[in-house]
Amino acid sequence: MKKKELTYIPPFTVTDEITTLIVEIGEAIGLLSIDTSVPSVKLRKQNRIKTIQSSLAIENNSLSVEQVTDIIEGKRVLGAPNEIKEVKNAIDAYNLLFELNPYKESDLLKAHKLMTSELVAESGKYRHGGVGVFDNTRCIHLAPPASRVPELMQDLFLWTKHSDTHLLIRSCVFHYEFEFIHPFADGNGRMGRLWQTLLLMQWKPIFAWIPVETIVKENQQEYYDAIARSDKVGNSTAFITFMLGCILETLKDIQKSNQKSVPKSNQKILSAMAENSQVTIKDLQQITGLSESGIKKIIRQLKQAGIIERIGGNKGGYWNVISETEE
Repeated sequence: MKKKELTYIPPFTVTDEITTLIVEIGEAIGLLSIDTSVPSVKLRKQNRIKTIQSSLAIENNSLSVEQVTDIIEGKRVLGAPNEIKEVKNAIDAYNLLFELNPYKESDLLKAHKLMTSELVAESGKYRHGGVGVFDNTRCIHLAPPASRVPELMQDLFLWTKHSDTHLLIRSCVFHYEFEFIHPFADGNGRMGRLWQTLLLMQWKPIFAWIPVETIVKENQQEYYDAIARSDKVGNSTAFITFMLGCILETLKDIQKSNQKSVPKSNQKILSAMAENSQVTIKDLQQITGLSESGIKKIIRQLKQAGIIERIGGNKGGYWNVISETEE
């Protein structure tokens, strides 16, 4: 099949720092898979709450993690009606992650309609007026004219879908270019971060539950500065570097948290299975120092949690450490 000719290639440079970050992110994802394999239902919920609260907080939503949790659980929350509606809309949008195609403009518009329902007049539609990116009251970026938005977005989607660039980089480039174009009257920051998550999921589905937005929020000024630096030089290299750093920091934070919460015996068993899929109960006894019944109990728990599975029978079969499953 003939490769589609791209009409636009976003300008950026893959520096040594970016290459190193990609390698380190790959290693961190691998270690994360060995340590816990998949997030528990509870952890998925907690991370989704962090993601939504942090992404909205960047846009000056004042609701706390506790308030967002209460909204998700259907409890009554005292707060500004528009901020509560923002949370409810974000919940609807993120719940649709596994159904959205990151390479379809129609899905982007669908997600924006959910994200901004009853909050924005042009919900689910590209803007018809001029907009800019503001850091408090300071305009740090004036977006292209509205008349150019459809063409610019079409070119961006084509490049994102057909480029051979690593998805880690592509997701960052899309995020920056999206913010540069600022295709919507409102909700661009929320949508840019949501869409980067969606693209990252095409590389590793576990990114659906990794709250990168939390680190972005903690480094909000650096986020705006990275956009400004990229704008100034006319390429997204600075922004790519910043976002990859946020992704790596998030993964390391999760790994540290997991190492504290997961029993060492479980970690040893998972590591042994990852290194040798045909490891035996007796081997695991020697590795952990546990009894046969103790090993079997842990294996049963890991199976029930969807963390491991047995492929084949006791003889000739092997262990599979699952990196992602669906509930």
